[in-house]
Amino acid sequence: MGDAPSIYENGIYRVGDVRLSDLSGRKRLPIGNSTFITTVQNSVFIDKSMLIADVLDGPFTATLFCRPRRFGKSLNLSMLHRFLEIPSPSDPAAMDTTPLFSGLAIWGVEEGYYRQHHGAYPVIRFSFNDTKGLEWETSYGMIAANIAAEYGRHRYVLEGDVPENERATFERILSQSASEAEVRSSLVLLSHMLFRHHGARVVILIDEYDAPVMAGYTYDYYTEVVDFLKGWLTGALKDNEALAFACLTGVQRISKESIFSDLNNLGVNTALNVVSDERYGFTDAEVAALAQYLGRGDAMAEARRWYDGYRFGGLEIYCPWDVMNHVERLMLDPKAQPVGYWKNSSDNAIIRLFIDLAGDTVTKKLESLLSGGYVVQRVEEDLTYQDLLSSEENLWSMLYLTGYLTRIREDEIRTLLPEGCFALGIPNREIKEIFETTISRWFQESTPKWDRRALFDAVWSGDYRTVTKEMTKLLRRTISYHDYREDFYHDFFAGIFVGAGYAVESNREHGEGRSDVIVQDYPGDRIAIFEVKYAKSQESMEKSCEEAVAQITAGCMGRNFRMTFRKYCIMEFLFTKSGVWCGAERVSRQIYRPSEGKAEVGVLWVHQ
Repeated sequence: MGDAPSIYENGIYRVGDVRLSDLSGRKRLPIGNSTFITTVQNSVFIDKSMLIADVLDGPFTATLFCRPRRFGKSLNLSMLHRFLEIPSPSDPAAMDTTPLFSGLAIWGVEEGYYRQHHGAYPVIRFSFNDTKGLEWETSYGMIAANIAAEYGRHRYVLEGDVPENERATFERILSQSASEAEVRSSLVLLSHMLFRHHGARVVILIDEYDAPVMAGYTYDYYTEVVDFLKGWLTGALKDNEALAFACLTGVQRISKESIFSDLNNLGVNTALNVVSDERYGFTDAEVAALAQYLGRGDAMAEARRWYDGYRFGGLEIYCPWDVMNHVERLMLDPKAQPVGYWKNSSDNAIIRLFIDLAGDTVTKKLESLLSGGYVVQRVEEDLTYQDLLSSEENLWSMLYLTGYLTRIREDEIRTLLPEGCFALGIPNREIKEIFETTISRWFQESTPKWDRRALFDAVWSGDYRTVTKEMTKLLRRTISYHDYREDFYHDFFAGIFVGAGYAVESNREHGEGRSDVIVQDYPGDRIAIFEVKYAKSQESMEKSCEEAVAQITAGCMGRNFRMTFRKYCIMEFLFTKSGVWCGAERVSRQIYRPSEGKAEVGVLWVHQ
């Protein structure tokens, strides 16, 4: 497929309605840079400037944008900052940003209507991203230091006619010697001082407001941080005559009953909203234009499976962090394959918490998701972290809000959804890989805690009925993925024996055959060989058994072990999604069917 018609003029690359800014012409990507000025000066910037119009035209005095991490929230807030602010003489980074915006959509839309807002407001910008301490005293100190830095960016206001009490408070906050009460009122104080100095109302921009709240929940100072933020924000955002408007970003909205309980002028924009749905993350057209501009248009088909699939409003959205990193690799190696980048920017603790608390119902839903299905759940947007563990519904909501699940397209939904519910699925291959890796790690860490003595005794004595019983118990405690295929059960078997005093080899060649799992009991002078097979139906199980026996014995695999061990055993395990177990001995073959319950284990035992 050929490239779409494009125009490149004055550092702006246009394909249809998509604009890319590359004023340097060097085709560099701004990986890890969330500062608007340096991004646009030095690298490619996908134009998201119409977010400025959304904010200016919105009906709310304060707007909170909630999106998962790594979807451009900080860069967009920096863009708002540099478009709106009257350049601060105390800010060494301040400049006339007209050259940076003149080629973007906001500059020319509606005959230049929005230019009247360019450089028209004093701006307070604050980020909580680096205020996540292990205890409240540390976190509070980080917050106070960041407030002091923002005061320093507006030090010029002291050159005007400032009341002595305000001047003294300003200097104490700046030197980080202020009382906690003064720090709590620092946001509203600075807004009034800027309003008086400029004669123009103030814009307040708060980035990652919920970062210290998440840390507070994790490290047990939730009450302290919520109490501080509630006082700090409410004084500045409610009934403040110095305020023009405010914009906040975060992963989720903290419930009205906590931080925002006193704010009735707050609008919340989440991934469920159609308004501004294309402002965070990259659309398919934007990714195609970026790849075309960089000469990698033919290499992005596989990237769609890995990084697309998030549904914001009415659009399918890519994670920009992933796209930028993948395209950067393609610039160095045109044959580079997609890998996970988003997963490395967090510990993915929410998934682990979810798995740790999973019961039978949750396990079945997770298995459905991992096999490509969806779950129907309510999404509660007004959560507090303290309520996170109070219900299964809250956990599903958190997985959605943090980007691990997304809404399924309407044409993929097979049933009528109850009112207030959504069909949620795993958005793409990268997130599925995160689930699988987390589940695998959970299994490896959990298995040593489980009692496996009866299983081990049964394996070495050839008691395949007990092996079936014990394996089924373990299977019911774990979560299957890969659509119940052989690779999941391969890892399952290896994990059972690892750390139990046995030497375990996986997928190692022996003779001309290939065994899935080899368990060696050196003190007992014994070996067990596990061969995993997948049967699509009950009728095909016996044939699969016979194929497995042939595979185990092919190429004299067993003779290699007889050269070393005086006695040995060879075992084969067979699984089927239908839940039927198959077992046999070399002399008398027999089929064993459990009388009740679901048996997922089939054993073929051969002993010589």
